[in-house]
Amino acid sequence: MKTPVHLNALRAFEASARHQSFSAAAAELNVTPAAVGQLVRTLEEWLGTSLFHRASSGKVRLIPTEATERALPDIRAGFDRLTQGLERLKEGAASNVLTMTVSPAFAAKWLLPRIDRFQIACPDMDVRLDTQHKPVDFAAQRVDAGIRYGHGHWPGLVAEKLLEEEVYPVCSPGLLREHGRLLQPTDLVREILIHDLSMDGHTGFPSWNAWLQKAGVTAVGTGRGMQINNSAAVLQAAIDGHGVALARSVMARDDLAAGRLVRLFPQIAYASPLAYYLVYRPECVNLPRLRAFREWLFAEVVN
Repeated sequence: MKTPVHLNALRAFEASARHQSFSAAAAELNVTPAAVGQLVRTLEEWLGTSLFHRASSGKVRLIPTEATERALPDIRAGFDRLTQGLERLKEGAASNVLTMTVSPAFAAKWLLPRIDRFQIACPDMDVRLDTQHKPVDFAAQRVDAGIRYGHGHWPGLVAEKLLEEEVYPVCSPGLLREHGRLLQPTDLVREILIHDLSMDGHTGFPSWNAWLQKAGVTAVGTGRGMQINNSAAVLQAAIDGHGVALARSVMARDDLAAGRLVRLFPQIAYASPLAYYLVYRPECVNLPRLRAFREWLFAEVVN
């Protein structure tokens, strides 16, 4: 027996059986009820049998026949397999495109300054970066991997620790020259403190209050100052001499090395309980593009 050339009739039939209504199926498929009804009738004519009993109690209700009830599980399983096959075709078509999700600040301060080395190592691979703050559905948006900051637990994702970090005060060399040497944490009493509001949603991230408490300082108030909701902008404000920022070591590394920032009070160590993680869906673990990026990424961290 030949199968139907088109799958539209099967789609209309399955949706009608699930909703027991041509109208509801039409709304799901974004067509008219008349079009759904015609597709189902075409399928019935091809099969030579009715697929529904039509019951009317104010409005028509479709009741699947016994044969329909028996066939539906196989039809639905077939659609699932077809969808999986199409996804594999899409993955194959995009085999040289690595889709990543990272925060805007991490992209600006760590990843983008280094990404040219990955492109040199893998010249045939393209990188697509998603830097929005909104939650990302890795499966629905076909995201291969991401860099996430936190405690290491994201449902449905494998998380591999990439970078740990410290937090410490930083300022510009110019501010240090103008205001005199900042010898002790108590000297911060006369400085504008720059607060990173982007960390407010991360439980356990050290705030200015926590750092000062670790330093044994109670005389410095933290109720005032400059508040910014982007970690890269926090560092830029410090570079521009607007105050003293509580920096994250991963973000500040290049600015410190280039002399744009100076670390204050290096004798006080404060490790953040949070870290950066490479995250990805378990089913993506063997994707060649992900394996190549992962290998480069961890080598880059070591170097």
